[in-house]
Amino acid sequence: MQRTVYYRNSLSLAMLLLICSFGMAQSVSQWRGADRKGIYHENNIINFWPPEGPVMAWANEDIGNGFGSPVIHENQIFVAGEIDSTAWLFALDMKGKLLWKTAFDKEWTRTFPGSRMTPTIYEGLIYVSSGMGNLACIEMKTGILKWLVKRSDLHGVLPMHGHSESPLIEGNMVFFMPGGKDTNVVALNRLTGKIIWVCKGRGERTAYNSPLLVKFAERSILVVFSAYSLLGIDSKTGELLWVDEQVNTPPAERKFGNGDTHSNTVWYEGGSIYYIAGDGNGAVKLALGDKGKSVRQVWRNPTIDNYMGGFIVDGENIYTCSDSKKSLLCLDSKTGNIVDSLKCGSGNIISDGKYLYYYNQKGIINLIKPDKGKMEIVSYFRIPKGTKEHFSHPVIDNGVLYIRHGKALMAYQVMKKAE
Repeated sequence: MQRTVYYRNSLSLAMLLLICSFGMAQSVSQWRGADRKGIYHENNIINFWPPEGPVMAWANEDIGNGFGSPVIHENQIFVAGEIDSTAWLFALDMKGKLLWKTAFDKEWTRTFPGSRMTPTIYEGLIYVSSGMGNLACIEMKTGILKWLVKRSDLHGVLPMHGHSESPLIEGNMVFFMPGGKDTNVVALNRLTGKIIWVCKGRGERTAYNSPLLVKFAERSILVVFSAYSLLGIDSKTGELLWVDEQVNTPPAERKFGNGDTHSNTVWYEGGSIYYIAGDGNGAVKLALGDKGKSVRQVWRNPTIDNYMGGFIVDGENIYTCSDSKKSLLCLDSKTGNIVDSLKCGSGNIISDGKYLYYYNQKGIINLIKPDKGKMEIVSYFRIPKGTKEHFSHPVIDNGVLYIRHGKALMAYQVMKKAE
């Protein structure tokens, strides 16, 4: 009897450990959060800032040139930057101190020099791409470079302002868009860098876009922009399932830098794909049909010209910037019509699940309260450190707001103090 109880307890413990291990193994840290939506669900966050902003816990001003966001994983911070034309990945502790750094490639030094992506971390490995269009895998604990796949080997074509894709993982695959005519989108073995499948897409160059996986019981669909097309690709086979063409630029006028900037990751919810392509069709809602094998347009608002600021879908509301209007807009998710606007510049948007954080290109971060389609700025402050353009997307993790401005990464305490 004692042996039976011991066996049952041991079996229960083993099953619990297996479940925990499986959960930990499936953990991914990446661009705009675990689901790439830019919503960082946090509790006990302060909902008002003093004029100088929340308390800055620390700042590190040695991470090199760049616009990519940091990613936090297992009590470490990872961020990429360019120093002396070299692409570096930096590992920091939770106080911003350097743990290690690894040079993995040459970095983009022409227009807007610097890194352009957020690292993706999965099962002890970090996946990073350079502005030169090359993809690397680095060990998280040691910083050792495991493999590097070059764009030239995949016949890739660079866009005007450098490659800007944050890698995406599914199982044993890492997805990447070289943007070549014959090797447009690829799935690589994430442990070796070897090709698993190739999708020719429409043979267009990249569009500065980071993809999303839309999961059905029957299949997962890789959704990613190329220069003039939104592509839906079967993630297991590489089969091109559907295309949503960006029709605002006629074929005769399609050239580098004209109508080919679609940096915002799409959003999937409730059978619909939302996207905002400021250099394309504007704001669009697509309905997925035939278990993800087809799409149809539900609505389109061509006036919404958000190029790279991200967007948030919250029930009946979509929050997005307008570059031409220099405003933050709220759209009705059922119609695409504008229902409210705030004149607070062009910028990047994230959420803590309740409030919106809007980091504009003049270096001001706004705390905004949304209320049934209406928006109110409750606090704001100016970023005091850093260099060059304010293009990076903020990140929230464990009560800390991280903001990258060029060579500087700043950490602000936004958790309420225990009473």
